[in-house]
Amino acid sequence: MTLCMASGTAAENMSEVEEEHGYVFKEEIHLTVFKTSLFFAGDGFTVYDCKGQLVFRVDSYGPDTRDRDELVLMDPNGRCLLTVRRKRPSLHQRWEGFKGERMDGDKPIFSVRRASIIGRSRASLTVEMYDNPGEEYQIDGCFSQRCCTVFNVTKESVAEIRRKVDPTTSVVLGKEVFSLCVKPGFDAAFAMGFVLVLDQINGEDYVDDRATTEPAVHPATED
Repeated sequence: MTLCMASGTAAENMSEVEEEHGYVFKEEIHLTVFKTSLFFAGDGFTVYDCKGQLVFRVDSYGPDTRDRDELVLMDPNGRCLLTVRRKRPSLHQRWEGFKGERMDGDKPIFSVRRASIIGRSRASLTVEMYDNPGEEYQIDGCFSQRCCTVFNVTKESVAEIRRKVDPTTSVVLGKEVFSLCVKPGFDAAFAMGFVLVLDQINGEDYVDDRATTEPAVHPATED
Protein backbone atom coordinates (compact mmCIF):
# COMPACT_ATOMS: atom_id res chain seq x y z
CA MET A 1 0.00 0.00 0.00
CA THR A 2 1.84 3.09 -1.20
CA LEU A 3 1.07 6.61 -2.39
CA CYS A 4 4.07 6.54 -4.73
CA MET A 5 4.62 3.94 -7.45
CA ALA A 6 8.33 4.58 -7.91
CA SER A 7 10.71 1.68 -7.37
CA GLY A 8 14.35 1.32 -6.44
CA THR A 9 16.56 1.54 -3.37
CA ALA A 10 15.28 3.84 -0.63
CA ALA A 11 17.46 6.78 0.28
CA GLU A 12 19.10 6.96 3.67
CA ASN A 13 17.31 10.02 5.04
CA MET A 14 13.66 10.95 5.08
CA SER A 15 13.86 13.99 2.78
CA GLU A 16 15.40 11.96 -0.03
CA VAL A 17 12.87 9.19 0.42
CA GLU A 18 10.05 11.73 0.33
CA GLU A 19 11.23 13.16 -2.98
CA GLU A 20 11.82 9.86 -4.75
CA HIS A 21 9.73 7.17 -3.12
CA GLY A 22 6.95 8.76 -1.13
CA TYR A 23 7.00 7.63 2.49
CA VAL A 24 7.98 3.97 2.10
CA PHE A 25 11.11 2.82 3.90
CA LYS A 26 13.41 -0.19 3.86
CA GLU A 27 13.57 -0.27 7.65
CA GLU A 28 11.05 0.13 10.46
CA ILE A 29 10.55 3.79 11.36
CA HIS A 30 9.26 5.40 14.54
CA LEU A 31 7.38 8.69 14.30
CA THR A 32 6.25 10.91 17.16
CA VAL A 33 2.73 12.28 16.76
CA PHE A 34 1.60 15.40 18.61
CA LYS A 35 -2.11 16.12 18.85
CA THR A 36 -2.35 19.89 18.95
CA SER A 37 -5.61 20.03 20.92
CA LEU A 38 -7.29 17.73 23.41
CA PHE A 39 -10.56 19.63 23.51
CA PHE A 40 -11.93 18.40 20.18
CA ALA A 41 -11.37 15.24 18.18
CA GLY A 42 -8.96 15.86 15.34
CA ASP A 43 -8.04 19.47 16.12
CA GLY A 44 -4.70 19.09 14.37
CA PHE A 45 -1.49 17.05 14.33
CA THR A 46 2.22 17.46 13.82
CA VAL A 47 4.42 14.43 13.18
CA TYR A 48 8.19 14.27 13.64
CA ASP A 49 10.88 11.70 12.84
CA CYS A 50 13.52 10.46 15.28
CA LYS A 51 15.74 13.45 14.41
CA GLY A 52 13.06 15.95 15.32
CA GLN A 53 12.30 16.92 11.71
CA LEU A 54 8.71 17.67 10.74
CA VAL A 55 7.30 14.93 8.48
CA PHE A 56 3.52 15.49 8.36
CA ARG A 57 1.07 18.06 9.54
CA VAL A 58 -2.69 18.43 9.78
CA ASP A 59 -3.72 22.01 10.44
CA SER A 60 -6.36 22.81 13.00
CA TYR A 61 -9.86 22.53 11.61
CA GLY A 62 -11.82 23.43 14.74
CA PRO A 63 -14.77 21.93 16.59
CA ASP A 64 -17.35 22.40 13.83
CA THR A 65 -18.51 18.97 12.61
CA ARG A 66 -18.73 20.25 9.04
CA ASP A 67 -15.01 21.11 9.17
CA ARG A 68 -14.15 17.60 10.33
CA ASP A 69 -15.87 15.72 7.52
CA GLU A 70 -12.82 16.18 5.28
CA LEU A 71 -9.24 16.15 6.59
CA VAL A 72 -6.05 16.84 4.68
CA LEU A 73 -2.66 15.30 5.47
CA MET A 74 0.18 17.53 4.31
CA ASP A 75 3.96 17.42 4.10
CA PRO A 76 6.06 20.06 5.94
CA ASN A 77 5.70 22.45 2.96
CA GLY A 78 1.91 22.26 2.88
CA ARG A 79 1.67 19.91 -0.11
CA CYS A 80 -1.42 17.72 0.14
CA LEU A 81 -0.53 14.04 0.35
CA LEU A 82 -3.82 12.44 1.29
CA THR A 83 -7.42 13.48 1.88
CA VAL A 84 -9.80 11.48 4.06
CA ARG A 85 -13.50 12.26 3.87
CA ARG A 86 -16.43 10.95 5.84
CA LYS A 87 -19.10 9.25 3.77
CA ARG A 88 -22.62 10.15 4.85
CA PRO A 89 -24.87 8.45 5.66
CA SER A 90 -23.02 5.40 6.99
CA LEU A 91 -23.94 3.11 9.88
CA HIS A 92 -20.35 1.81 9.95
CA GLN A 93 -18.83 5.33 10.14
CA ARG A 94 -17.17 4.85 6.76
CA TRP A 95 -14.39 7.19 5.67
CA GLU A 96 -12.87 7.29 2.18
CA GLY A 97 -9.32 8.18 1.23
CA PHE A 98 -8.16 10.11 -1.83
CA LYS A 99 -4.65 10.51 -3.15
CA GLY A 100 -3.48 14.11 -2.88
CA GLU A 101 -6.06 16.89 -2.70
CA ARG A 102 -9.59 15.67 -3.34
CA MET A 103 -11.37 17.37 -6.22
CA ASP A 104 -15.01 17.01 -7.26
CA GLY A 105 -15.39 13.85 -9.29
CA ASP A 106 -12.30 12.14 -7.86
CA LYS A 107 -12.68 8.48 -6.97
CA PRO A 108 -11.46 7.23 -3.60
CA ILE A 109 -8.60 4.76 -3.47
CA PHE A 110 -9.57 3.16 -0.16
CA SER A 111 -12.20 3.19 2.58
CA VAL A 112 -12.08 2.67 6.34
CA ARG A 113 -15.15 1.45 8.21
CA ARG A 114 -16.14 -0.25 11.41
CA ALA A 115 -16.17 -4.01 11.12
CA SER A 116 -19.34 -3.94 13.22
CA ILE A 117 -21.79 -1.27 14.32
CA ILE A 118 -21.83 -2.93 17.75
CA GLY A 119 -19.18 -1.78 20.20
CA ARG A 120 -17.27 1.45 20.43
CA SER A 121 -13.62 2.34 21.02
CA ARG A 122 -12.40 -1.28 20.91
CA ALA A 123 -14.26 -2.21 17.74
CA SER A 124 -12.13 -3.30 14.79
CA LEU A 125 -11.89 -1.27 11.60
CA THR A 126 -11.64 -2.70 8.11
CA VAL A 127 -9.64 -0.99 5.34
CA GLU A 128 -10.68 -1.85 1.78
CA MET A 129 -8.60 -0.99 -1.27
CA TYR A 130 -10.74 -0.07 -4.27
CA ASP A 131 -8.03 -0.54 -6.91
CA ASN A 132 -6.89 -3.88 -5.51
CA PRO A 133 -9.73 -6.00 -4.10
CA GLY A 134 -7.27 -8.57 -2.74
CA GLU A 135 -5.56 -5.97 -0.56
CA GLU A 136 -7.23 -5.41 2.79
CA TYR A 137 -6.21 -4.29 6.26
CA GLN A 138 -7.63 -4.67 9.74
CA ILE A 139 -7.11 -2.17 12.57
CA ASP A 140 -7.45 -3.72 16.02
CA GLY A 141 -7.07 -2.17 19.45
CA CYS A 142 -8.20 0.89 21.38
CA PHE A 143 -7.19 4.26 19.95
CA SER A 144 -8.40 6.15 23.01
CA GLN A 145 -5.66 4.29 24.91
CA ARG A 146 -3.21 4.79 22.02
CA CYS A 147 -2.88 1.04 21.50
CA CYS A 148 -3.71 -0.11 17.94
CA THR A 149 -2.20 -2.45 15.36
CA VAL A 150 -2.76 -2.47 11.60
CA PHE A 151 -2.67 -5.97 10.08
CA ASN A 152 -2.53 -6.92 6.41
CA VAL A 153 -4.55 -9.72 4.85
CA THR A 154 -2.00 -12.33 6.05
CA LYS A 155 -2.28 -11.02 9.64
CA GLU A 156 1.17 -9.44 9.57
CA SER A 157 1.59 -6.17 11.46
CA VAL A 158 2.31 -3.23 9.13
CA ALA A 159 1.89 -0.33 11.58
CA GLU A 160 1.37 0.22 15.31
CA ILE A 161 0.15 3.06 17.52
CA ARG A 162 1.61 3.08 21.02
CA ARG A 163 1.92 5.34 24.05
CA LYS A 164 5.08 7.44 23.98
CA VAL A 165 7.68 6.85 26.70
CA ASP A 166 10.25 9.49 27.62
CA PRO A 167 13.58 7.72 27.00
CA THR A 168 15.37 9.76 29.68
CA THR A 169 12.93 9.17 32.53
CA SER A 170 10.98 6.07 31.33
CA VAL A 171 7.79 8.00 32.10
CA VAL A 172 4.75 7.35 29.91
CA LEU A 173 3.72 10.65 28.34
CA GLY A 174 0.18 11.96 28.01
CA LYS A 175 -2.14 10.79 25.26
CA GLU A 176 -1.59 13.98 23.27
CA VAL A 177 1.83 12.54 22.35
CA PHE A 178 2.14 9.02 20.96
CA SER A 179 4.28 6.84 18.71
CA LEU A 180 3.48 5.63 15.21
CA CYS A 181 5.62 2.66 14.20
CA VAL A 182 5.59 1.84 10.48
CA LYS A 183 6.99 -1.44 9.18
CA PRO A 184 9.24 -1.71 6.10
CA GLY A 185 7.36 -1.41 2.79
CA PHE A 186 4.23 0.21 4.23
CA ASP A 187 3.47 3.83 3.38
CA ALA A 188 3.78 6.09 6.43
CA ALA A 189 1.38 8.62 4.89
CA PHE A 190 -1.32 5.96 4.69
CA ALA A 191 -0.62 4.97 8.28
CA MET A 192 -1.05 8.58 9.36
CA GLY A 193 -4.28 8.74 7.35
CA PHE A 194 -5.55 5.87 9.50
CA VAL A 195 -4.66 7.90 12.60
CA LEU A 196 -6.87 10.75 11.38
CA VAL A 197 -9.84 8.43 10.88
CA LEU A 198 -9.30 6.69 14.22
CA ASP A 199 -9.16 10.04 15.98
CA GLN A 200 -12.44 11.13 14.41
CA ILE A 201 -14.27 7.88 15.20
CA ASN A 202 -12.90 7.86 18.74
CA GLY A 203 -14.06 11.46 19.19
CA GLU A 204 -17.56 10.54 18.04
CA ASP A 205 -17.62 7.65 20.53
CA TYR A 206 -16.55 10.03 23.31
CA VAL A 207 -19.41 12.37 22.50
CA ASP A 208 -21.86 9.46 22.33
CA ASP A 209 -20.64 8.05 25.66
CA ARG A 210 -21.01 11.41 27.40
CA ALA A 211 -24.49 11.79 25.97
CA THR A 212 -25.56 8.44 27.44
CA THR A 213 -23.84 8.79 30.83
CA GLU A 214 -24.32 12.48 31.68
CA PRO A 215 -27.65 14.27 32.13
CA ALA A 216 -28.47 16.81 29.46
CA VAL A 217 -28.60 20.41 30.59
CA HIS A 218 -30.94 21.39 27.77
CA PRO A 219 -33.03 18.30 26.86
CA ALA A 220 -34.65 20.09 23.93
CA THR A 221 -31.33 20.91 22.29
CA GLU A 222 -30.13 18.66 19.46
CA ASP A 223 -26.60 18.34 18.00
